[in-house]
Amino acid sequence: MKLLSFVLAALLAVAAPAPFSLAFAAPLTEQDKADVARVETYLNGFRTLSGRFLQVGPDGLSSEGKVWLSRPGRMRFEYDPPVPILVVGDGTFVIFHDKELGQVDRIPLGATPLAFILRDEVKLSGGLSVDSVERQRGVLRLTLFDTARPKEGKLILTFSDGPLTLRQWQIVDAQGKTTNINLNDVALNETFPGRLFVFIDPPQRGATSGGR
Repeated sequence: MKLLSFVLAALLAVAAPAPFSLAFAAPLTEQDKADVARVETYLNGFRTLSGRFLQVGPDGLSSEGKVWLSRPGRMRFEYDPPVPILVVGDGTFVIFHDKELGQVDRIPLGATPLAFILRDEVKLSGGLSVDSVERQRGVLRLTLFDTARPKEGKLILTFSDGPLTLRQWQIVDAQGKTTNINLNDVALNETFPGRLFVFIDPPQRGATSGGR
């Protein structure tokens, strides 16, 4: 259960009221707006993404695996052993499968912070607000939040700049706890088999087949 909770924390923004508070976004400078536009262009420039990931939770627990994203609406996270977790987004739901416990949980795709990246067209405005734009040498970082629910958490995207490449996202939940997902070996616009994004429920434990 701890492993599944760890994975859920990495992909979900906690919606319950909490002490953590995120202020409304300050006005963006012209340079900020230009960088946000560059990020939108970059995210809309690919339909698929794959790579390796390293996930580190707020308690320091870490795991690795392979990720596939395919717009619109599909994703797959395969965790390396011994973590027995598979996460599949089929365009409607995100399915969390704990293979060790035989546990399957489904949540609407729109409940996950990654839903905006998986839209047919990515827009960093309207339902999503840019809280800040940070620039360091070779690095661009955007902090985002749900416009309608600014106190429920934030999503931080970090890009290497030169060329622009997504390298990390951080999810800060409503309690202010941060989960990091670091990407490596990123490849864009490859063709993936559709079966990657299909989940078939495993047989229930203890179930027996019918008569002959």
